Amino acid sequence: MSATAKPEPGKSPPGSGDASLHHAVRGAAARPSREEFPRLTDPFRPELLAHCYRMLGSIQDAEDQVQETLVRAWRSFDQLQDRASLRTWLYRIATNTCLRAIETRRRRPLPSGLGRPGENPEGPLAAAMPEVPWLEPIPDMLTRPETADPASVAISRTNIRLALIAALQYLPARQRAVLILRDVLGWRAAEVAQLLGTTTAAVNSALQRARARLEQVAPSEDEIREPADPGDLALLNRYATAFENADVTALTELLRNDAVFEMPPWPTWFTGREQIRLVLQSHALLRPGDFTVIPTAANGQPALAIYRRGQDGMRQACAIQVLTLTASRVARIVAFRDPGLFAAFGLPAVLPAASAVPLPRQVPSQAQIEPA
Repeated sequence: MSATAKPEPGKSPPGSGDASLHHAVRGAAARPSREEFPRLTDPFRPELLAHCYRMLGSIQDAEDQVQETLVRAWRSFDQLQDRASLRTWLYRIATNTCLRAIETRRRRPLPSGLGRPGENPEGPLAAAMPEVPWLEPIPDMLTRPETADPASVAISRTNIRLALIAALQYLPARQRAVLILRDVLGWRAAEVAQLLGTTTAAVNSALQRARARLEQVAPSEDEIREPADPGDLALLNRYATAFENADVTALTELLRNDAVFEMPPWPTWFTGREQIRLVLQSHALLRPGDFTVIPTAANGQPALAIYRRGQDGMRQACAIQVLTLTASRVARIVAFRDPGLFAAFGLPAVLPAASAVPLPRQVPSQAQIEPA
């Protein structure tokens, strides 16, 4: 099974770029004005952010490298001339900034990428490990393609699925860049070689090694599919209701037999419906009303923002859960226990008392979720 996806549609070929923007660049003898530069580059921000996120696995790191890319592009804009399209030039800068960033960073794993699953779900969990640079989710609203083409939106979501991003983290930096540029963005081998300052043969060799490694660690095909079953909405609504009501039995019935549950920064993770039932019953869903659930979307997948009720009745940001749905069941739950993620999703760190926050009874699809 190949874990790589089709090149993103709706994009100009790497050597051409958008005609109107390219014309504007070619007609400029010098750096554009500060007012004109954002007009030229802002349309590319979402896809550049997605590209940097695929490389780095972190929202903050990706945003930092997009900003660095635009600063470098502004400073050296007079070098663009006719050598490449604006889009390709920006990708070239972004890829190189990411490669430099990776040199000083460790791989961003999920708990399931560090060791075997836990064996005692009712016992004490291993201590959180905030020092590990955990993989992070990315809100759909930050990487949503400008095109309204449904096929383009579907493939863009597939290319950023959480399981695929986790698999990419196993690749060395240059192999990761080659695979993303060739198999996700559809660049030609010669163009990638030019970007990386190497030969076409070296690019093809790196791509072959990257694909082979990805075959060993990649998710199954159904974990990176675009969820399109109308029944998924009902499944999500049942899951959210069960979670709020601390109804462990009802929630467990929604899981696949081989479901996986992980919750970074805690390194312990569990697999199997019964194991997950026991860990939820022992450590999470203790009383009805402890949690408020708000629907969102991340990595082209349904997600839930979880708020925990404090003694003062206020709801504190607790976790972003990203769900993988397959065959009308929940196959994987990744509960990112990092309140700092809520801001990226346009969500507050604190909600008023529960009585003032009505929970939506219908969890919307990604297409229905609008930016906050």
